[in-house]
Amino acid sequence: MSAKPVFLYDTTLRDGTQGEGFQLSGLDKLRIAQRLDEFGIDYIEGGWPGSNPKDIEFFREAKNLKLKHAKLAAFGSTRRANTPVEEDPQVRLLLEAETPVVTIFGKSWELQVTEILRTTVEENQAMIRDTVAHLVKNGREVMYDAEHFFDGYKDSPQHALATLQAAAEGGAACLILCDTNGGTLPTEIVEICEAVKKHLPKAAVGIHTHNDCELAVANAIAAVDAGATQVQGTINGYGERTGNCNLTSVIPILQLKMNLSVVPHLEKLRDLSYFVDDVSNNPHFARAAFVGRTAFAHKGGMHVNAVQKLARSYEHIVPSSVGNSQNILVSELSGQSNILIKAEELGISLEKGSPEASAILRRVKELENEGYSYEAAGGSLELLIRRELGSYVKAFDINEYHTTFRKYRDGHPPVCEATVKLAVNGMAELTVAEGHGVVNALDIALRKALLPFYPEISEVSLVDYKVRILDGHDATAAQTRVLIVSTDGRATWGTVGVSDNIIEASWLALVDGIDLFLQRKKA
Repeated sequence: MSAKPVFLYDTTLRDGTQGEGFQLSGLDKLRIAQRLDEFGIDYIEGGWPGSNPKDIEFFREAKNLKLKHAKLAAFGSTRRANTPVEEDPQVRLLLEAETPVVTIFGKSWELQVTEILRTTVEENQAMIRDTVAHLVKNGREVMYDAEHFFDGYKDSPQHALATLQAAAEGGAACLILCDTNGGTLPTEIVEICEAVKKHLPKAAVGIHTHNDCELAVANAIAAVDAGATQVQGTINGYGERTGNCNLTSVIPILQLKMNLSVVPHLEKLRDLSYFVDDVSNNPHFARAAFVGRTAFAHKGGMHVNAVQKLARSYEHIVPSSVGNSQNILVSELSGQSNILIKAEELGISLEKGSPEASAILRRVKELENEGYSYEAAGGSLELLIRRELGSYVKAFDINEYHTTFRKYRDGHPPVCEATVKLAVNGMAELTVAEGHGVVNALDIALRKALLPFYPEISEVSLVDYKVRILDGHDATAAQTRVLIVSTDGRATWGTVGVSDNIIEASWLALVDGIDLFLQRKKA
C-alpha cells in the first residue's frame, strides 16, 4: 500500500448484500462496481467466489471490467483445519477469480476457535499464516480481516494479537480489525488500535465496523485517529443486522473535517448514494447525513432568515461539496424568508414585507392548521402563491364528479367507476371511466375529459401516492392527507389534498397535479 493517508475499501457488493431488503443481480453488481471506481474508491469487494450463482457470474464478467482506479477483491476464508492450503477448494476458487486483491477472514476470538471451529489455537494461527502466504506467493495483494477482533482482544489480548502476528508473517498487506458484533465503543477502539500499532509497528492496519450500537462511523473515525489507514464500509450503510459503516458519512468526514484527501470528486457523493439505492430498489433515507434530502433543510423562520444572510450560520459544510443543496421548507413554522426564497426558486417576484408576502404566509399557516403540509408538496404551494399573486389563470372548471363501487355476488370482479363533468372556456365535457379503485378511475376520467383541450397532459404520469390519517382518534371520520407526486419525464412535483373524505382528498391532490402542469405550460 502506498502513501495515501486513508484507503477506502467498499464491501457493498458482499457485506452490503447480507442486509435485509438489499439484493443485487450480477448486472447490478457490475454497474455499481463501475460507479465506485469512477468515484475514486480504492478497493471493491465483489463477493465470495463460488458461494452462489450471482457471485460466480459477477467474477466471470468482472474480468472484462476496465477499472481506472479501484482494485477488485475476492472474499473468502482461511483454509480449513488440518487441510493443506494447496488442497483447499475454497482457496482455489479465490485464485481462480483472478482478482488482484484477495481478502480472507480468520478467527481472532479464542472462543470461536475452540467452540466454533473446534480446533486448536496453534492450528488456527497456522491456517491464517498458510493461507495468506499461499495467496501472496500466487501474486495476490492480501487483506486479512480479523473477525471478532475487538471481542477477542477483550477476552484475551495475547491470543488476538498472535493471530494478527500470523497474518503479518504470511505477508498480509493490511490487517483489518473487525468489530463483527458491533458492540465496541470508540474509546475501546482507540485503546485497542493503539495496542495493535505498538505490537506490530510496521503493519498497516484497517478498520471494519458494524452499526449495532449506532457507532460504526464513529468507531471508524476513532480507528483512523489511532493510526488505521484503511476504512471498510458500504454505500448508505447497508449490511447485516443494523448495517455496516456508512461510507457516505465517513468519506466527507475524512475529507472535509479531517483534511485527509481520499476521493477526487466528493461532489459526486450524493449521486452515488442515490444510484446504489435506485439499483437495489430501496427508498432513499431522507435524513441521511450529508446526502439526505433533509441534510440541509431549513424550516424554522429564524433559521431561514439566518441562512439567507449567511449560510454557514446553520450549515456545517457547503451542501454542493457533497453534491447536495439547500432546501427551504414552508410550513406553519415559516417566516416571510421561507416564502420569499420559495417564490424566488419558482421564478416569481415577491417583495419582502409586501401585503402579498404576508397574505401567502397567513394562508399557508391557515391551511397547515387544517392538516395541509407543503414540505413535500411544492406543486400545491406554487399554485397557492400564483393564486394569491393573481398570476393564476384557470385552465378548467370542475362542475361535478362522483364515484361508484359495485361488488357482485356471483364472483364477477368489482367495478370502480368515476364520472367527471368539467368545462374549458365554456365548453362542457362529460366523461366516465373505470379503474383499479375509485381514485384510479377518477384519475383516468379527469385526463380523458381534459385531453381534447390539452393533449399535452398525456405526458403527465403519477409516480407516488401516499395517504396519511391525521386524527386517528376520529376513526373512520378522521381527516386524511393525500400526497401525490407527478412527473412529465423532465420534472417532478408534489401536490396535496386534505379532507375527512379520502376520495375528496385524493381528488384535490390529483386536480392540483394536472393544474400545475398546465399553469407551467402557459407561463
